[in-house]
Amino acid sequence: MIRPGISSYAFGWAVNAGVFSPEDLLDVAVAENLPVIQFGDHLPLHRLNPAALEALDDRAKRLGVEIETGARGLTREHLQTYIGISERLGARLLRFVIDGIGYEPALEEVTDIIRDALPALRQAGVTLGIENHDRFPCSALRELVDTVADEQVGICLDTANSFGAGEGVREALEQLAPVCVNLHIKDFVIARVPYLMGFTITGRRLGDGMLPLVQVLKAVASYPRCRSAIVETWPPPETEMTHTLEKEREWAVHSVRVLRDTLNTIAGTNCY
Repeated sequence: MIRPGISSYAFGWAVNAGVFSPEDLLDVAVAENLPVIQFGDHLPLHRLNPAALEALDDRAKRLGVEIETGARGLTREHLQTYIGISERLGARLLRFVIDGIGYEPALEEVTDIIRDALPALRQAGVTLGIENHDRFPCSALRELVDTVADEQVGICLDTANSFGAGEGVREALEQLAPVCVNLHIKDFVIARVPYLMGFTITGRRLGDGMLPLVQVLKAVASYPRCRSAIVETWPPPETEMTHTLEKEREWAVHSVRVLRDTLNTIAGTNCY
């Protein structure tokens, strides 16, 4: 069963403004009755001291919210760091963006890094979800997962990121749904620019854009590996930061409610 959750990337403006903490994400999950939260690399858990990590873990367990971890820059050292953090927090899923600032490894190097980390992933009980993120086409990411060929490794399928590689939702589903272990649900609209020579891709509240949500959920649910569908948003900024933050929170709450209701409709029961 795919469970609904929310990412710190549903609050990207608030995180960037320094007014959103890991505890705030827990509060949102509790308020919206969500069983899962996911931390993105913009709210890096490796910068928390051990006491803060322990406090976060204790509070999440008391509240009955499962943590999923996230990081960027798939080096050997960074992967090992986050496997350890994931194990400490009881996180069963670790989502990773391959590239980092000044770091764009070849697919062969990424394959070797992941293979070497398999024993640690197994020991920690952590599944690694590689996110489709701009540079690599979906076929290359599918090749990566098929080459590693291990149940501890799959894809974090983001519904919008593959536009950065010149591919859309259909291509992402065809290639990556069978190996998807985590969904990033992000709605969008594609519109022609006023001078007609080009398009823009802009975020929308879930249900207000072009994302075929039911099709995405059914396609991924037809395979057994996906554990969670996590809301992210791309709200365009308002003139005032206060108004941007208000819009961002409204989009997040609206989107998780749409996701939860859609999952319940597909399942034919009230799961959450």
